[in-house]
Amino acid sequence: MGDAILHFTEELMSSWWIYLALFGFAALDGFFPAIPSETLVVTAGVFAATGEPNLYGVIAIAAAGAFVGDHVSYFLGRGAGGRLIARTKPGTKRHAMTLWARNALEERGGLVLVVARYIPGGRTAVTLTMGAVRYPARKFSFFAGLAAISWGLYCSLVGYLGGKAFEDNPLKGVLLGIGLALAVTAIVEVVRHQRRKRRTPRAEVEVETELTTVGER
Repeated sequence: MGDAILHFTEELMSSWWIYLALFGFAALDGFFPAIPSETLVVTAGVFAATGEPNLYGVIAIAAAGAFVGDHVSYFLGRGAGGRLIARTKPGTKRHAMTLWARNALEERGGLVLVVARYIPGGRTAVTLTMGAVRYPARKFSFFAGLAAISWGLYCSLVGYLGGKAFEDNPLKGVLLGIGLALAVTAIVEVVRHQRRKRRTPRAEVEVETELTTVGER
């Protein structure tokens, strides 16, 4: 069974279709977080250690797809984003993520988009919010570019390191690469959780009031 999976994966990774899949998954993940784009990029990075696909191609295509996906989400935010944000139910993870995105945007500006890459659901929440509050499109493109390139490099190189560590067993390399990516995500989540605990209830109420105002525009 394992040999069959490995053979199928190797066939996929050596085909030009992998680049189309990388672009599509990375783009869709911008407004549909259920898409496992990070896993695919890490896997491609693992197999890039053996020569196929090309590492630089993986980085470039993944970054390009992420850049496009961010813009789709941003313009969705400029359209119906305010109403969608205002309708999120208090107490849900989506509501909490939206509050975080709005507050972080005020504190850190466009750089929050780079940080959001490593927070589950954060990327979509931030891009929608930036669109909803009419964050300048030119500035958004600049930070989206930084975020996309950093994400493409990070996922591809994490996979590449896993592939180099297990050149004779790519499946172990995939597991190592995904494990490293999950570890980084977990660390970011722990830090974010600790920072959120220090916030005052009043600050969250103020942010929620601002979100409601955005939804009424």
